[in-house]
Amino acid sequence: MKYLYGLLLSTGILTTAFSQTPFTQTVRGRILDKESKYPLSNVTVQLLEGNTSGTLTDSLGRYRLPNVPVGRRTIRISRIGYREALLNNIIVDAGRETILDVELEESITELNTITVKAQRTGDARNEMAVVSARQFTVDEADRYAGSRGEPARMASNFAGVQGADDSRNDIVIRGNSPSGVLWRVEGVTIPNPNHFAIAGTTGGPVSIISNKMLANSDFFTGAFPAEFGNGIAGVFDLRLRNGNNEKHQRMLQFGFLGTEGALEGPISRKTGSSYFVTYRYANLWLFNKAGIDIGTQAVPTYQDAAFRLNFPLKNNARIALWGFGGTSTIDLLISKQEVSDRNIFGQNDRDQYYTSRMGVVGATYEKPFSRQTFLKTTLAVSGNAQDANHDYLFFQYDANGLPVVENNRYKILSKASILDYRFSEIKTSLAASVNHKFSSRSILKAGLNTDVLFFNFLDSARVVTTFPTAPAQLGPWQYRWDSRQTALLVQPYVQWRVNLSDRLTLSAGLTSLYFSLNTNSFSPIEPRAGLAWDLGNRQKLSVAAGLHSQIQPTYVYFYGDDLRNPTKNRQLLNQAVGLTKSWHYVTSYDRLLGRNLRLKLEAYYQKLFNVPVEEQRSSFSILNTGSGFTRVFPDKLVNTGTGRNYGAELTLEKFFSDGYYFLVTGSLFDAKYRGSDGVLRNTDFNGRYAFNTVFAKEFTFRKTSLNVGAKFTAVGGRWYGPVDEARSQATQEIIYQSAGRNTLQFPDYRRFDLKVDYKINRNRLTHTIAVDFVNILGIQNILTLSYAPQPDGTFIKREYQLGFLPVFYYRVDF
Repeated sequence: MKYLYGLLLSTGILTTAFSQTPFTQTVRGRILDKESKYPLSNVTVQLLEGNTSGTLTDSLGRYRLPNVPVGRRTIRISRIGYREALLNNIIVDAGRETILDVELEESITELNTITVKAQRTGDARNEMAVVSARQFTVDEADRYAGSRGEPARMASNFAGVQGADDSRNDIVIRGNSPSGVLWRVEGVTIPNPNHFAIAGTTGGPVSIISNKMLANSDFFTGAFPAEFGNGIAGVFDLRLRNGNNEKHQRMLQFGFLGTEGALEGPISRKTGSSYFVTYRYANLWLFNKAGIDIGTQAVPTYQDAAFRLNFPLKNNARIALWGFGGTSTIDLLISKQEVSDRNIFGQNDRDQYYTSRMGVVGATYEKPFSRQTFLKTTLAVSGNAQDANHDYLFFQYDANGLPVVENNRYKILSKASILDYRFSEIKTSLAASVNHKFSSRSILKAGLNTDVLFFNFLDSARVVTTFPTAPAQLGPWQYRWDSRQTALLVQPYVQWRVNLSDRLTLSAGLTSLYFSLNTNSFSPIEPRAGLAWDLGNRQKLSVAAGLHSQIQPTYVYFYGDDLRNPTKNRQLLNQAVGLTKSWHYVTSYDRLLGRNLRLKLEAYYQKLFNVPVEEQRSSFSILNTGSGFTRVFPDKLVNTGTGRNYGAELTLEKFFSDGYYFLVTGSLFDAKYRGSDGVLRNTDFNGRYAFNTVFAKEFTFRKTSLNVGAKFTAVGGRWYGPVDEARSQATQEIIYQSAGRNTLQFPDYRRFDLKVDYKINRNRLTHTIAVDFVNILGIQNILTLSYAPQPDGTFIKREYQLGFLPVFYYRVDF
């Protein structure tokens, strides 16, 4: 690390000493009407810093600002009859053109000058969103300390969101399970977009989606518009960016998390078509070589890729072909580890072999028929699969029933296969929507989202019976999953936004959800509505409410017990389970305290019902699932459980100006549920509070810049309960007492991150050296309890999170 500090310091001194004149780059793009996507001419695009310069868009909505000095810039976009857009913190590098495509929203009156109605950085792209919505930029995923260039970890900085897990990027929104988060790309729902994904989860250790492939996108935390169905917690609504259609650009990056390359450029300059492609291969072996703890001695391997081909057509239509995916493998070999080695990702009594794959390819067609009507259609095919094999280890035990240790390794007599499963899903998706603008006051959006799902679930396991002084015994193979079925998921919707007056806006919609797997998975009408009131003096008050529903993790429907044993004649236990439903109620107050300072307060209440719980009396609820690396094996489920979440959130944000920015978010909340035992309990994710503060300062020189950012996170600890010691020793894994579930809480989670980002601009070339010091103070946060027999006779072990993790990369853009 000392060499890295020396490199940064010496490079900065040399480049500053020999710099004479700053480099420049071109900023260009298109300006469109937000609702109809029709190109807007005669729009003023103005650079605000330094020598103020500007230009006008042409008949196709195109603009170009040449010779923009490198660095962070602010751009103002305005046109009579439209709300002004003010874009802060736009990064201009010498190594690549900055392409900004912006959508303007039409004003009710042509000379509307109410400041709070101006579009700004952070305002949601979705015109139907009233509350709990935020646009995030590609740059935010890079500049927030601890984000590692991922949208999920970046979103953990926002109010109401928890990401208190060093090893995974699961998103806990307002106390909800991470499985309630909906991931969409170009309008279609996609599988879990993470490496080492487990069925029924939406997170993982490393994201397949990189910020390099994204355009500005939206993130929702509650009461989202009617177009978003099959989600009860939050939504990532992602858009993929087009490649540069005028010049070829390249990017190479080397770092601890992977070696990456990206290419983009014009396919035909005449037609404006373009390509973009990227590829990454893991470098996690560097962590082992450098002696950095990643929670296991096993070296994960993964690779991923993405592409997008964009073809402009006649009459402003466009078609894009796109895709991304990845594969990942890890072998957790306890038989080859030393006793002192950590293994927070597996179990200490077996060797585990695991592989996951995910991919999606699609085509998106966009067509503005007029200045009032716009059509968007996406057809995609996606798939995901998980393969796992476990070999049980027969340890040699001494007279006291403890494992024998030789040369700091457990002595293993033999091993035998006890688990073999493959889960796979293939999905064909169609998303079609039409926007029609009746006038500047009234806009209608209607659409249909349809998924055809093909399931192939196969799982077999053997019960392991252990004895204090005798070798373990293996039972016969039992088939818990053996299903190949097809299902249809359909969600039509309509959403209408109308300006009731110059200061009052109503957004109302209806949606429906139909899942063909059973008759209980039909939600005929789900109303959504929001009202925004401009109070004047740069203030806005908003309220929203809506009914939301979601199907269960699909593997849960097909769980059985020894399905191939004809004498038992067992049926699928959960084939008839219905939808989980939730009412969202949100109130929001938004105020601009200054030109670059915004305050936002939100309060919410969420009522969950029809929640699957076990038919027999227990504390189980589906609301506690969806995080970690394990599946759930519930008994017969019924939709009789309930839950409720409520809380208040604060956001104080200073947009980038005067060389710095900050973001402070805090939330107080309470999340409870009832299982079939009728007891009101804390959910696993009821941390009760979450606090984040992010700050960054940029130091600029003639040809270089140094950005120093910091982040502090404090979150309430996860809940757990007393351990059932007898059952835990019998099964050799931690089993909690049902009656005492979630009556105990781990200590609060704390983390301080620091990021240093140094850029060197040369003629059409940009070097970036960055180090993200995750948990720089090395705070030991508890992850979970694990079963780990020790020489002193104890077997309950506290597993700690990763601790200090330096993430380094070097990138060159040219």
